[in-house]
Amino acid sequence: MSFAMLVLMFAAGFLSAAVNAVAGGGTFLTFGVLTLAGLPPVAANATSSIIQFPGYITSTLAYFRDFRRLWRSALALGIVSLVGSLFGALFLMSLSDADFRGMVPWLLLAATIVFAAGPWLRPKHVGERHAPSALGLAVQTATSFYGGFFGAGMGIMMLASLGLAMGGDYHRLNAIKNFLAIVIALVAIIVFSAADAVAWTHAAIMLPAAALGGYAGVHFAKRAPQALLRWMVVACGLGLSIYYFVTG
Repeated sequence: MSFAMLVLMFAAGFLSAAVNAVAGGGTFLTFGVLTLAGLPPVAANATSSIIQFPGYITSTLAYFRDFRRLWRSALALGIVSLVGSLFGALFLMSLSDADFRGMVPWLLLAATIVFAAGPWLRPKHVGERHAPSALGLAVQTATSFYGGFFGAGMGIMMLASLGLAMGGDYHRLNAIKNFLAIVIALVAIIVFSAADAVAWTHAAIMLPAAALGGYAGVHFAKRAPQALLRWMVVACGLGLSIYYFVTG
C-alpha cells in the first residue's frame, strides 16, 4: 500500500465522518477509496460500515445535550433499527461478490439521487411528538434494513423517516439520527466480523480519522458550506456510479 493511498484513506475516513455528522453521505467516500485500494465490493462495503462507527459515537456525544432529553423515543426507534439492520446485514452476507457487484452501480445511483434531493426530503419543522408514530417506525425499519445492507445516503433517509416518526427541528432529528446510526453500525460490526468480511488493516487506518471527523463535523455543522459539501458528495456518487457501470 503506497503512502499516497494511506493519506487518501485517512482523509476519506475523516471527511466521511464529518459529512455523516452534518447529514449523511460519508459512505460514498469510504466505499470509493476502499475499492480504489483493491478491496472486492462486499469487503469494501463491510469495512466501510465499520469505519463509520466511531464517527457516529463522537457525533452523538457532541449532541449529548440535545439527545439526553430524547432517550425514551430513541429507545423505541433503536429497537426497530436493530431488527432492520440485522436483516440487511445478513442479506448482504448471503450475496457473492459477483452478485453484489452487479447491484453496486444501481445502489450508488439511487443513493446519489436521494442524497441530491436531501434539501427537499429533509422534513420541515413540525410539532414534536412524545412517542414515535407507527408510520415513522415502519419507515425507520426499512431505512435501517438499507443501512445494514449498504448505507450510502442512509443519513438523509433517516432524517426523513425521523421527521415522520418524531417531528421537531433539524438538530433534534440529527441527534437521534446519529444515535440510531450507532445501532445500525454495531449490528453491522457483529455480523460482518462473524462472517470474516472486514479488511481490518484498512479499517485500522481509517477508524481514528473517522472518530476525529465525527466530533469535528457536529461543531462545524452550522458553519460549513453545506451546499458545496453536498454537491461534492453528489459528484463523488455519480463518478462511482459511472465507474461501476462502465467496468461492470
